[in-house]
Amino acid sequence: MEYRKFINKFVVRIDKGEEILTKIKELCKKENIKLGQITGLGATNDVTIGLFDTEKKEYFSQTLKKEFEISSLIGNISTMNDEVYLHLHINLSDINGNTFGGHLSKCVISATCEIIIDSIAGEVKRELNKEIGLNLYKFYK
Repeated sequence: MEYRKFINKFVVRIDKGEEILTKIKELCKKENIKLGQITGLGATNDVTIGLFDTEKKEYFSQTLKKEFEISSLIGNISTMNDEVYLHLHINLSDINGNTFGGHLSKCVISATCEIIIDSIAGEVKRELNKEIGLNLYKFYK
């Protein structure tokens, strides 16, 4: 991974064999980013995506191991228990134009990935909402 900072924005390149969430967390810790927005695109051949079942209150995931274009990577950065918390969604397209998408749990880059992180001065924490079963933004007064 390499990156450059431009005021409050980070332009990031994640390289072949690197895992997106691991590298973004590493950057956030190094640069003390506690709140932000993420967009990106690239290529992968090893990705785990999921869907949250609101009735069962659990994620159902699937791992896909074939060549994909990352046509859209979006998400946000916050904190939970004083640790970086990433919430990312991804859309993937295969050679036949089939599209897959969902909550991103793992994504190993097969060629390159280009990401823009818009860092926001401040911090928003997360807390488990037991009724919903998800870690939601918690706004303190």
